[in-house]
Amino acid sequence: MVRSGKAENYTPSSESRRVPESLAGLRLDKALARMFPEHSRNRLQRWLKDGHVSLDSRSAKPKQKIWGGERVEICSQPDPSLAAHRAERIALDIVHEDDDILVINKPAGLVVHPGNGNWKGTLLNALLHHSPQLAALPRAGIVHRLDKDTSGLLVVAKTPRAQTELVRQLQARTVKREYLALVHGTVRSGGEVSAPVGRDPRNRTRMAVVPSGRHALTRYKVAKRFSHASLLECSLDTGRTHQIRVHMQSLGHPLVGDPVYRWRGPGAQGMRLARQALHAERLEFLHPASGLRRSFEVPLPEDFRALLDSLQ
Repeated sequence: MVRSGKAENYTPSSESRRVPESLAGLRLDKALARMFPEHSRNRLQRWLKDGHVSLDSRSAKPKQKIWGGERVEICSQPDPSLAAHRAERIALDIVHEDDDILVINKPAGLVVHPGNGNWKGTLLNALLHHSPQLAALPRAGIVHRLDKDTSGLLVVAKTPRAQTELVRQLQARTVKREYLALVHGTVRSGGEVSAPVGRDPRNRTRMAVVPSGRHALTRYKVAKRFSHASLLECSLDTGRTHQIRVHMQSLGHPLVGDPVYRWRGPGAQGMRLARQALHAERLEFLHPASGLRRSFEVPLPEDFRALLDSLQ
């Protein structure tokens, strides 16, 4: 049964104030912070950048100077995070559903949880549309994540008891998560990478193997070799952000298509994929209500399969 979510209505409002002479000589963005202290600096900066601030009825620029006496008008906009927990009609590929859990086959490109830059159109928004009762659970029942451009299996709790039990299993490392990863270069044999993963001190948007990071263990074995690439079966003992991507890069075999952890060696131009070649193929855990071990498996998505076929 398809359920529809209720959208929140928001009517932008305008605020107009005269620039006091005491602020003469300041940049507009700095003056706004003093004139409109009820709004955060980040919010004012965003409105300026998006063209929602005018100075004497003209489009304003953050770095322009003011001289006092000008009329500043702000057309206030809704905080994008207000959409974070709004139900949205987004298709879900449901592998299994019962009274306690949902198992989802997440497509590449779908963000799991709202965050900076992705306040809507996420798996969480889709879940709230599919099962409105999930609004009563933290993170709408989501207990683990996949990167935006990683495809494959996720389990979602539908009750507080199920969520507590699944989190316990993840912490105890009894949930089995197996991935297929296509990496650059020839991997000679299987093995494991036990190396701490944390924020890259040189680039805070990336992760890296760093001494101050959290313990991370990835096991892998070779499923197939190609002329300039290897298909690996990876299993996670821990679940750190970008773990497989970072660990494979640390071996000198970054994932094909990865826009963050790039490969510049031979064969790079011959393999095209619009995202990292990583798919959560298999998921196994104890059902939080029955206690029975459940295992789920999904095939490779079309883009990944087509890439492998092209390498044959």
